[in-house]
Amino acid sequence: MAEHHARLGVDIGGTFTDVVLEIGGDRFSTKVLTTYAAPEDAIIDGMHQVCAKAGVSASVISQVIHGTTLATNALIERRGAKTALITTSGFRDVIEMRTESRFEQYDLNLNLPEPLLPRQARFTVTERVNARGDVMIPLDLDEVDQVIERIAEAGYDSVAIGLIHAYLFPDHERMVRERVAEKLPHLSISISSEVSPQMREYERFNTVVANAYIKPLMASYLGRLEGRIRDEGVEGQIFLMHSGGGIISLESAAEFPVRLVESGPAGGAVFAAHIASRYNLDKVLSFDMGGTTAKICLIKNKTPKTSRVFEVARTYRFKKGSGMPISIPVIDMVEIGAGGGSLAQVDSMRQIRVGPESAGSEPGPACYGRGGDRPAVTDADLIMGKLDPENFAGGSIQLHPEESRQALDRHIGETLAMDSVEAAFGLAEVVDENMANAARVHAVENGEDLSQYTMIAFGGAAPLHAGRLCEKLGVERLLVPPGAGVGSAIGFLRAPYSFEANRSVYVKLSDFDPAPVKDLLSALKDEATAFVRSCDATSPILHEFKVYMRYKGQGWEIPIELTEAQAMSPDVATFEARFEEDYTKLFGRPVAGMDIEITVWSVNATTPPEKVDPIDVAAGGAAAEAMGSRPVFDPNQAAFVDAAIVHRDAMAVGQYAQGPAAITEAETTIIVPTSRMAICQPDGCIDVIVKGDAG
Repeated sequence: MAEHHARLGVDIGGTFTDVVLEIGGDRFSTKVLTTYAAPEDAIIDGMHQVCAKAGVSASVISQVIHGTTLATNALIERRGAKTALITTSGFRDVIEMRTESRFEQYDLNLNLPEPLLPRQARFTVTERVNARGDVMIPLDLDEVDQVIERIAEAGYDSVAIGLIHAYLFPDHERMVRERVAEKLPHLSISISSEVSPQMREYERFNTVVANAYIKPLMASYLGRLEGRIRDEGVEGQIFLMHSGGGIISLESAAEFPVRLVESGPAGGAVFAAHIASRYNLDKVLSFDMGGTTAKICLIKNKTPKTSRVFEVARTYRFKKGSGMPISIPVIDMVEIGAGGGSLAQVDSMRQIRVGPESAGSEPGPACYGRGGDRPAVTDADLIMGKLDPENFAGGSIQLHPEESRQALDRHIGETLAMDSVEAAFGLAEVVDENMANAARVHAVENGEDLSQYTMIAFGGAAPLHAGRLCEKLGVERLLVPPGAGVGSAIGFLRAPYSFEANRSVYVKLSDFDPAPVKDLLSALKDEATAFVRSCDATSPILHEFKVYMRYKGQGWEIPIELTEAQAMSPDVATFEARFEEDYTKLFGRPVAGMDIEITVWSVNATTPPEKVDPIDVAAGGAAAEAMGSRPVFDPNQAAFVDAAIVHRDAMAVGQYAQGPAAITEAETTIIVPTSRMAICQPDGCIDVIVKGDAG
């Protein structure tokens, strides 16, 4: 083994913490229950386990790459630091007024989510910058000092500074920061012109508030984690996965923790993109289902789709607009409360509802025997025969079917006059249909037809449900890669070092001036490159240029990609042609005679992606040897069928298993529906296709 190449990937999820060690050409992985009070405990436990499997000490680890839901959870659960906002006079209530759009137009009792900070935690100072970046009213420093005194008296731990149009003129924010740091040096400070230098004050203010709100918590956690890892003898570098699908340094993560929101799911999308490259697939639906949530992402041309705004903590049945917008670069995905631990109930209309509340790891689903008494998705999977109670999580967790039956009977069966199997079937169908609907909506919003896509499924619960999901969506091919149970953690080890810098500068094509455009893009390129160089001093760096454009008068923009040559030698005709080309792809035709506007400029610096060797797909040979059988519930027949049990490790390249079958491994189980068959590919992927498609 080449010990100096040992790398550790760690993903903290809502239920499990996944740990993967790659050393030489070998991979060792484990899943341990997440320890909420001290998340680093589960990481150290998992690290010990994988090092023991590899027969090495932790000191050989040269690199640790970590992604976490801690930032997301702190925002959802409202358990961040005591935070104050300093903003421009007259804009105190922006984060409460939101954009005044109604995400449910006809609901007369609509309740908007509460802002992250109450009104008494929001302070104003006299200053004003206009939309061109000109100072209309200078900053009143005496008033700033008075605000600082009030903040000190109230005992705040963190301060967010968000002034109007600061993305164009950041000097006032910097002056306020210097004043706060001078008088209250113990406070954590975040300014919007660094956290999210983009137009639209609601999104920008909300993002800087979110950053300030979780900054002390994440700084404390990252400091403890680094200390614990160093105590184990690990001297290698520690990096964090960010929401845009790249890796940043520990220091950058502590300064901009809001960029860690969705870092775990981003790792999963990188993992799926890596598999897509190996199979030369241009249209992939990434399906990541863990213990708490399910994440669905479209991957086109081996690259996950990205966005610059996403929502955390949607409060209205996961409806767009009902959450907390965070304006940072992020892999675009839909996330719903449908994981293995998602809890079910019967609502007032006698319908089964699943999620978003989750049993997590404490106490976990009823079948864990840790005190949970409400039915979760895992309980339904167990009763339907998808799981082996003696061999869950590699045998580390004993499951209790009787506990599942009692929970299903008590909370669903008695109300709806169902037995435990019918209740489990109903629960599973609801959660599968929820996920299918989320995928359909996401595809429609992006103008895509999912029947042309291949699904790549990973996460501990995804292989249990992916086959059924493919049937519902009309997807004919499903790939379940090796290590699927810990896919996001593996994705961390595949991710490049990257950072995206963006800036809002309003430009009309009718007023286009190439010189300042080139200067702006060059400055963004230098900023993004400097971040990457702080992590990697030697690798070549690639640059991706993007501008967000719209017709004059439209409310939102579309992203337009440019080559480096187009960006560094900007030409108005090229910008117009690229916009009309992409606008036509999305909406069918361009709009003649309308001026075009650019609102946001973006440059992503990234190290080259890991080289991927394509594989020769096996079409199917001999049948894999079954190690017995067990009854598994078939939703299409609404009855149990005899499913062959096949050990994944025992399947040779080209061997196939006809559905119904359960392909088992330590971290998950692949359920092959009756309509499908599964073939083992040369890289270890299980290729699930419609019967009759082989060859």
